[in-house]
Formats: sequence, C-alpha cells, structure tokens
Amino acid sequence: MSSALTDLFPHPIVQAPMAGGVSVPRLAAAVSEAGGLGFLAAGYKTADGLYQEIKQLRSLTARPFGVNVFMPQPDYAESGAVELYAQQLAGEAAWYDTELGDPDSGRDDGFEAKLAVLLDNPVPVVSFHFGVPDREVVDSLHRAGTFTLVTATTPEEARAVERVGADAVIAQGVEAGGHQGTHRDLPENDGAGLGLLSLVAQVREAVDIPVVAAGGIMRGGQIAAVLAAGAAAAQLGTAFLATPESGAHALHKQALTNPLFARTELTRAFSGRPARALVNRFLREHGPYAPAAYPEVHHLTSPLRKAAARADDAQGMALWAGQGHRMARELPAGELVEALAGELAEARAALSAGGGAR
Repeated sequence: MSSALTDLFPHPIVQAPMAGGVSVPRLAAAVSEAGGLGFLAAGYKTADGLYQEIKQLRSLTARPFGVNVFMPQPDYAESGAVELYAQQLAGEAAWYDTELGDPDSGRDDGFEAKLAVLLDNPVPVVSFHFGVPDREVVDSLHRAGTFTLVTATTPEEARAVERVGADAVIAQGVEAGGHQGTHRDLPENDGAGLGLLSLVAQVREAVDIPVVAAGGIMRGGQIAAVLAAGAAAAQLGTAFLATPESGAHALHKQALTNPLFARTELTRAFSGRPARALVNRFLREHGPYAPAAYPEVHHLTSPLRKAAARADDAQGMALWAGQGHRMARELPAGELVEALAGELAEARAALSAGGGAR
C-alpha cells in the first residue's frame, strides 16, 4: 500500500460505502475512530445532503474518512423495456397501495454538484463506483489533497483506473453485496464476474497501484488471505451492515442471518443494474424480467421498496448482502473493527508459523 493511504488508518480495514441510508455518519465515525477507514455514500443524496453528512461526520471524528460517488451512467435500456417492466410491477403498486416512481427523475445523480462539494470542502479519500472518472476529475481531487480510489471488476477495468491516475483500485469480486461496480453495464456480463482471490491476483499483476479487495469478506482470516494475495487492504460492507450504527432497516439486519433467506443472487429487479441481494419474493418474481436500465428501474421501484419497509415486509425490500451474510455479527462497529484486527493478527501469526489462516 502506498504510504499516503497507509498513513490514513492503522488497520487495513475499509468500511464499504453502502448507499440508500446505510452508511450514515455515525457508522463511518465509529469505524474511523477504531482505526479503520469509514465511508459515506453520496449515491442517491443531493449535494446539500452530502455536505450536511460530511459536516456531521466531522463533528463526530477527527480521523480520516472517505466519500463514495456514483459515476453518471449512459443509457443502456432497450426501447420500451422500462415501460413494460412498469406494467409488470402494477400488481406490486396495488398490493402496497402506492404509485410507481418516475423512471426519468434523474440519470447523473447530481455528479457535478457533488464533485463541487468535495472540491470546496476536501475530504481525505474519495472513491468512484460504476465507472472511471476523467483524468481532470482525478487531478482536481489530487490538487485538493484527496486520495482517490475507483472500483474495478476485471483486470482490464483496473488498467483503465490506473490510466486516469487514481491512487488505488478497489477489486470487487462477484461475492460482493449490493451493486457490482462494472464499468459497462451490459447484460451479457451478468454473473460473469471473477471470484475475489482470483480477481485480486490478476489485478495485482495488471497494475502497479495498490489494490483494495472487496467481496464477501466477514472475518479477519479472510482479510489475511486477500493481503497474502497482494491486496493492500480489505473493504467490508455486509459485515458492517448488521452493526447498531448502520442505518439499515431492522428487518434488513435480521434477514442476514434469518434461515428464511438462505442465499443471495445477482439481480436487476430493484435497480436495473446487477446487484447481489438476499433472495426474497420480489427478487424471485421480478428478477427474470427486469431490464438493464439504471437508474430508471431504481427510481421506478423506489416507492415500492419504501412501502414494503413501512409495512415491515422483508419480502418486498432490497435486501443487499454479500455471499458471507450468514457470518454477520451484531457487534458495535468499533468492536467489530477491533475483532477483525485481532483475527487478522492471529491469522498472520499462524501463517508465519506455517499453520495456515483459519
């Protein structure tokens, strides 16, 4: 890991930015205070909302933290596909006694306005998801003193990240919960992602910048494994989703270890982009027909997901989760960082002694 990133946090543990109200300031602050790197998620927020969250986070900790930004998306949707999906969801709207959302309510997620906030009020770290920013964007953040990371799901994407001058790449394995950070959202790529250890090894050979490993990591022994494979740090999302500081709905937290939700799948059902979620009724019924249309499908289904949450109906919610969800621990975020760091130290000691990581 480059010294610039190493100096930011003592433990090689990054709390993944989880949009939709999960990565709230109190979660990021608790992780950073414990020696990890906490993250806010700018996705689905207004620029002013982002500014207010950064202000709140700074009131909770003086430690470094990060902000994640979604890249604007080109239009991949086939003509009429979103309208057809809306017709298929009519029964859901009637069931939850709500209206479907407006699929055309926003495409770029306020990217330029959020970038302006981050340049006017520089933060230690900024990461990008769903694509690669222009070199001018990366250079402007560097001039502001910000360390930059970009998600990649293939070695080719990692090379694109390196070419724009980003400081590090987040190698996201197919095991990861939530949205896959693929740079081109093509249906033929659905489910074709690499497993994390294979991806980290290939990305490490493809680029000269540090690699942060993400995808299904829930224990310190797994962190040791990705570090041994060449990663500089590990990024964990689902592991922090169950913490009391997380802004996730209580049913979402409970579902991670509920035997009713035994497995995960990549689906376009909720947002129009491949994302890993616990398999529930909504995913089963609508996943096979959801079009490649992000963020239109996200806006279309948003009222349905909110209505399901109000009704305490986990079967209609987007239960984002990685493949390691059954290993979730309901520990306070700071204690979880300490537990992971302890497990990592034990695993490294075992490796040094020739005993292998557990």
